[in-house]
Amino acid sequence: MDLPHFSWLYIVFTQITVDPNMLRSDVFVDFLKLAQLDTFGITAKRAALDIFLPDGRSIQAEILTSDTAERVLEVVSQKIGLCRELLGYFGLFLIRFCKEGKLSVMKKLADFELPYVSLRSSEVENCRVGLRKWYLDPSLDSMLMDCRAAVNLIYMQAIQDIEKEWAKPTQVQRQKLEALQKEDNQTKFLELSREVRHYGYLQLDPCTCDYPEPGCGAALSVGNNEISCCVTLPDNQTQDIIFQMSRVKCWQVTFLGTLLDMDGPQRTLNQNLELRFQYGVESHWQWFVIYTKQAFLLSSCLKKMISEKMIKLAAENPEMEIEVPEQGKSKKYHIEQSWSKHYSSFLSRKSKIKIAEADCVLETIKEEGL
Repeated sequence: MDLPHFSWLYIVFTQITVDPNMLRSDVFVDFLKLAQLDTFGITAKRAALDIFLPDGRSIQAEILTSDTAERVLEVVSQKIGLCRELLGYFGLFLIRFCKEGKLSVMKKLADFELPYVSLRSSEVENCRVGLRKWYLDPSLDSMLMDCRAAVNLIYMQAIQDIEKEWAKPTQVQRQKLEALQKEDNQTKFLELSREVRHYGYLQLDPCTCDYPEPGCGAALSVGNNEISCCVTLPDNQTQDIIFQMSRVKCWQVTFLGTLLDMDGPQRTLNQNLELRFQYGVESHWQWFVIYTKQAFLLSSCLKKMISEKMIKLAAENPEMEIEVPEQGKSKKYHIEQSWSKHYSSFLSRKSKIKIAEADCVLETIKEEGL
């Protein structure tokens, strides 16, 4: 089976990001930049790139076509006054703006990816580069409250997520939030938002899963150490299922092939992907499968939640040493004991644990049928 250039490159990218040590080499990153430019026949030159904010406005960034997502994020942060030390809490994403005001987060751009190239090579219509917060633990909002620009960003995203029904306030909560929004009381608005169901979660496009029956429709939201899944059964009844990350042993993303879909008059090549994860059910492990074109994004979210959990445990247990890769560098913490019985199922019981090694265990990519 022939695979489009973008698919080959994306599979390579995904496997590379499993080992952060490779990304610490400037020579290797330069090679990746050239590979992206050469693959799509784009020359290195000055360019303007619109970066969309959660409130729908855009910022024009003067960049080079060869600038990485990490560099573009720095340029944008300077324009909006975002503190440099808070860059790790935000990321650039490819976002599709759909009909009726809906949006779809297609992927998180890795630090070494070239946003200009990724956007120009995207086969998805109405795709833009957007700036969003990149953490899935709602309590981390507190780390940003001393920076006005950061508060503005997460405030705008909170409003957007509620409008798009990604976050689901009760009627009473909605009335209070609307009153706080009219007052432009961002701090109180965010405090109340953290009490809202699915606040800070990332919602995926409708997909299918194999549980409780094969072929069931599913609406997935990921955040706060869980995968929240609303499943539509064959009789059209719905069932809410919560998968706790503390009971996930491992997962893998599998590429199943490329499908030619008709979207109105448009013909679109869609990647047929699945993410399957092993989950602790009572006294045994069971595999669950999710079929979604956003499988790589979902995988990134799962790794992010584990990373955030480990950092939090590190802060609570300062005697055990943990190495946490952060933007190409290592940040060491010390922890006294190994994790709870659930986390010990996929992390070895050692006095020193490296997240990079855990990531290698947690994600594999298969190219079946190529």
